[in-house]
Amino acid sequence: MRLDPKNSVGHSGRSRPAASGGFTLSEVMIAATIGSLVLVGVLSSFLMITRSSQRLYFYNGMEMESRRTLEEFAQDVRMASDSVYNSTGSVTLTVPDNYAAYSNQVTYAFSTVTINGVTYANCFFRRPGNASSTAAATLLIQNVTDCLFRRFDVLGNTTALDSATKRIELSLRVSNTRSTLVAATDNIVSATYLLRNK
Repeated sequence: MRLDPKNSVGHSGRSRPAASGGFTLSEVMIAATIGSLVLVGVLSSFLMITRSSQRLYFYNGMEMESRRTLEEFAQDVRMASDSVYNSTGSVTLTVPDNYAAYSNQVTYAFSTVTINGVTYANCFFRRPGNASSTAAATLLIQNVTDCLFRRFDVLGNTTALDSATKRIELSLRVSNTRSTLVAATDNIVSATYLLRNK
């Protein structure tokens, strides 16, 4: 009977254990380097996705605020019977049958405002009354970096006269940022709203 050297059995009748192999130092170092590169790639992807999600959140918030602001501003402008241009960032509208306690006037402005004891800088807000009113304001959009009201006459030409103003356009620039993110900026330009009652 011939013995197969692959299945040789020792004197005790048990199979010989196969020789156990280990990793050399160079193999361990190569594996650690590859593992580190993969880990760096995963972490970089995670950070990029987190930043993109945060910017998307900013844009979504700005879109919702701008849509609500333009709807409220448009409603007051379309019902207004008169307008007073206080500055490039402030306009007072006379809205019949609204804001009765304030001579039917409401002011839209870009400035710093205090609401319920909290001060908000660089915001666009609405306040019943004229430009000097101390009535409670309603915050519409925060983080505004630029605001401009443009006035047009009945023919669509720009005008500097309150008496000739028939249409008003609002432009806002909003910028949200965090220390580790590039600023998310949105330029908001309304339609030219017609003062129907003027």
